[in-house]
Amino acid sequence: MALIETKGLKAFYGDFQALFGVDITVDAGETIAIIGANGAGKTTLMRSISGVLANDPGSILHNDAPIGALPAPDVLARGIAMVPEGRKLFPSLTVEENLLVGAYGRRAQGEWTLDSLYALFPVLKERRKSPAMALSGGQQQMVAICRALMSNPSVLLCDEISLGLAPAVVRAIYAAFPRIRASGASIVIVEQDIGQALKVAGRVYCMMEGRITLSGRASELGHDEIHKAYFGAERHELA
Repeated sequence: MALIETKGLKAFYGDFQALFGVDITVDAGETIAIIGANGAGKTTLMRSISGVLANDPGSILHNDAPIGALPAPDVLARGIAMVPEGRKLFPSLTVEENLLVGAYGRRAQGEWTLDSLYALFPVLKERRKSPAMALSGGQQQMVAICRALMSNPSVLLCDEISLGLAPAVVRAIYAAFPRIRASGASIVIVEQDIGQALKVAGRVYCMMEGRITLSGRASELGHDEIHKAYFGAERHELA
């Protein structure tokens, strides 16, 4: 039984349809990557799973229970936490206060505390009393990840966490993922960077125009088929 499963997931913003029958699965303890260009529907998929967007109840399952219509706080209480694109930190709060916000709705089972998170990213302990917005972009991203981990999630959704960051900072953030998986959490990464996604994910889904165009094990997918699924057949031929 999959930990997370979407079944024919459709999503709308008013009359605009953003997802068209998306099927994905996330198993316990694995890392999957959702790749695709801007506008492919990746963030909409994350917003749907996390309860930010309401969907048909049975279109999203968690441990085989329908959660598609649950509001975000109820989804979080089930152990699904999201690191949103753009971080969305509280600018009036310090680093540590932002982390403590993540403890609201916290699951009892799990090992993440302020001390364990400061061990994961030591720079945050040094800056814990600083205003969150006084940190660098990479450090703010670490805060956003740790805020989500404070809820002790079984599934961590990471939406474009490398966007706009220097390569060295991205490597430092991704270096923490084995430790996060060791805590028992599955990780879903939304990435535009194909190379980065293939390095860390066991399985990959490629999206284009609200649909899954390719899926498989990262180690078995060829460059050409990924390129074709990412950009489309016509663009692939012109490339």
